Amino acid sequence: MATFAGCHFILHHMDSPEIILKYFPKITTHQKEQINKLGPLYEEWNARINVISRKDIEHFYERHVLHSLAIANFISFNQGSRVLDVGTGGGFPGIPLAILFPEVHFTLVDSIGKKIKIVEAVSEELGLTNVKAINGRVELLNDKFDFVVSRATASLSDLVKWTLQSIKKQGGNGIIALKGGDLKEELKGFKKVKTEALSNYFKETFFETKQIVFWPVI
Repeated sequence: MATFAGCHFILHHMDSPEIILKYFPKITTHQKEQINKLGPLYEEWNARINVISRKDIEHFYERHVLHSLAIANFISFNQGSRVLDVGTGGGFPGIPLAILFPEVHFTLVDSIGKKIKIVEAVSEELGLTNVKAINGRVELLNDKFDFVVSRATASLSDLVKWTLQSIKKQGGNGIIALKGGDLKEELKGFKKVKTEALSNYFKETFFETKQIVFWPVI
C-alpha cells in the first residue's frame, strides 16, 4: 500500500528497469537513477489519472520505456537537436528519450491537459530541464524542429499533414514513428519511407510485430 496526495492504492507488480540496462548498459549512474524512478512515478500518477492500462503497467519498462528507446537504437540525435513528440500521452516516447539524450531539446505535445500535467510532474521530479510540455494542437505550433517522434499516435499521412511545416528542411531530418502491425496500406505512396523491425533490436515477444518508420523531409 502507498499514499499519494491523500490517495491510498495498492502497487501492482511491475517489471524491472533491468531490462533497460540489458540493452543500454552504457548509461550513466544518473540516467539509471532517473529510469529507476520512472516506474514508481507513473504508478502513482496512473492511480489518479489513468494513462496506462492496468495490464500494461505490469510491463511498464518493456512496453513503454524500452519501446520508446527503440528510437535511440535507430538514431543518435546530435547535441542541441530539437525534437517534437506528437500526441505524447503521458510522455512517451519523449521522456525516456529525454533521459537518454540530456543535450537534446524535447517538446512534448498533447491535446489532453491531464496527460500534459503528468508529463510536467514527471519531468520536474526527474530534473529533466530539456523537456517542454505543451497542452494544445500540434498543427498550431509556431516553431521549428529537427525531428518529429510519435508512438502509435496517428497514420503517417496525418503526421506529415500536422507537422510538415514544423520540420526544418535539411538533410537527415524527418518523422520517426513507432508502429505495429501491417503497414502496407498506410505507407503506400510514401516513396522515401524506411522501416526497421524492432525485433532487430530487442528479443522480447512484444517487439515481434513492432516497427520504426522513418520519413525524411527531403
